[in-house]
Amino acid sequence: MNIIQRVSPNWDARPSGTIVDTVVIHYTGMQTAAAALDRLCDASAKVSSHYLIDEDGTCYALVPDENRAWHSGVSSWRGVENVNHASIGIELVNPGHEFGYRAFPDAQIDRLLDLLTEIAKRHPIKPGNYIGHSDIAPDRKRDPGELFPWVQLAAAGFGLWSDKDGSSNKIIAKRDEISSACGSINKQLGAVGYAVADSLVYDRHLECALSAFQAHWRPSSVTGCFDEGTALILNDIALQIVQIGKK
Repeated sequence: MNIIQRVSPNWDARPSGTIVDTVVIHYTGMQTAAAALDRLCDASAKVSSHYLIDEDGTCYALVPDENRAWHSGVSSWRGVENVNHASIGIELVNPGHEFGYRAFPDAQIDRLLDLLTEIAKRHPIKPGNYIGHSDIAPDRKRDPGELFPWVQLAAAGFGLWSDKDGSSNKIIAKRDEISSACGSINKQLGAVGYAVADSLVYDRHLECALSAFQAHWRPSSVTGCFDEGTALILNDIALQIVQIGKK
């Protein structure tokens, strides 16, 4: 695939012996692609990604895979802090929730799938490790958001999906409650990969993690509340993760 080289100075070496095993999808959250590219290549900004894909499908390479790009910030996934260490970061041009969030065009997603196919040839990335910025930093990030077509990626082999009926909005637990249900939610979210506490309290952190889970796996209802639909899907995704771990 044709990739335009646009070198960013914002990178450093990965820790010795690191195996790249994760892909993190972002949206740029800026008003134009040009502004996003300029920022990702600005040494004073101290942020970057390995790739950026414009809405028309144009793909830019900013940092080589073997180097650590600075795209995740304070983050955690599957008990690993600083997800930058072992991940590939991909920015998708989209104004984001601040500047007019919109659907990701087909040309952009088609090019993303092409890129993921190439990345998968070079790195051993399991289905549960194709994730969004909000998954690894749910307290502070919303990208790529509820309009990102995770189901399409999963169908192509880049991620997990659940076909369980998630239509029920009957509340099981919500913010500021203390119950055994909250402990179960934390255990299952932790099994999926989220950094959550071993707690019976439905606090802000749990609410943010659930919102991130919903944006990824139940985008029709991103409420931060734990309802029956979310419970079915969370249980299914957690079981899929366990089965992958047994292989």
